[in-house]
Amino acid sequence: MKHSIASRRRLAARVAGVMLGLVSLATHAQGDYPTKPIRLIVPYPAGGLTDTLARQVADGLSKRLGQTVVVENKGGAGGIIGTDFVAKSAPDGYTLLMTIPGPITSNIALYKKLPYDPRTDLRPLSDIAMARTVLTVNPTVPAKTVKELLTYAQQSPGKLRMGSWGPGTLPHTIQAYMDKTYGVDILHVPYRGEGPLVTDLLAGQVNMTISSVTTLRQYVATGKLRALAVSGTTRARGMPDVPTFAEAGYGDEAYKIVGPTTLMAPAKTPEAIVEKLGREVVALVKSPEFQAKIDEMGAEPIGNTPAEAARAYKAYLPVALKLAADTGVTLD
Repeated sequence: MKHSIASRRRLAARVAGVMLGLVSLATHAQGDYPTKPIRLIVPYPAGGLTDTLARQVADGLSKRLGQTVVVENKGGAGGIIGTDFVAKSAPDGYTLLMTIPGPITSNIALYKKLPYDPRTDLRPLSDIAMARTVLTVNPTVPAKTVKELLTYAQQSPGKLRMGSWGPGTLPHTIQAYMDKTYGVDILHVPYRGEGPLVTDLLAGQVNMTISSVTTLRQYVATGKLRALAVSGTTRARGMPDVPTFAEAGYGDEAYKIVGPTTLMAPAKTPEAIVEKLGREVVALVKSPEFQAKIDEMGAEPIGNTPAEAARAYKAYLPVALKLAADTGVTLD
């Protein structure tokens, strides 16, 4: 009996030693993070604001972390494909996500069978910047104000074609909101990302959109597109001469919603890695050089901590879900 007890004690001691060693190795590995390249997934094709911002973050983090951060575009299904890829990736800090709000907010209401739950499968690392959006039309549309646009839509059913960067994205929900609220008939035309959308908007294949100030302002400045109103409660830095929707006479909550572009990781990523990434991202975004780059994009820098980003997401989520629900749109 004594022998049996002694054997069990020796076995327990060996197991405890092995477990302690594994914990030590894991802690050491997290302390050395990163030891290999990091993948930064953008759930949209190249060419839009999310992609542009991701590449700036990747370049800055590569220098700060001493490891290459590689941007990979995994577009499709309104951001679902790329977001799902990260949500199901190993939570080791080597696969991250750069996303706008749609895939992690409104999609919860729009899809009954979303393959991931952003509330439990992902966690924010930092909100990088506030991406302001602007209602813009091709010059062939005879409207110079929001009121004129809606009048034209009422008088010419089916003539307006709203391009979006995918089903369930902001342009799509705004189009559905306008149809329902003002009794108009605007055709929704989804694309795989903002880049392809803008190409067709310039060519007149679609004739209106709500997309990022960053992407559209160069075409507005040269007269290739016409800006009617910006979202949010204040004018956008990148388009100070363009009124807000409220200034244009439309103070609906739907037009005040402005969401950030957020860096995220799989939910079970170790705290040590989350905190390290958070520190480095905050330092990067707060640097004068990076802030100048974001200003040049027409966006507004944020650079909050993981805890602050998590609180901001929790506050923004019900607002976005209500807008999605109010449109009556469902996508599956």
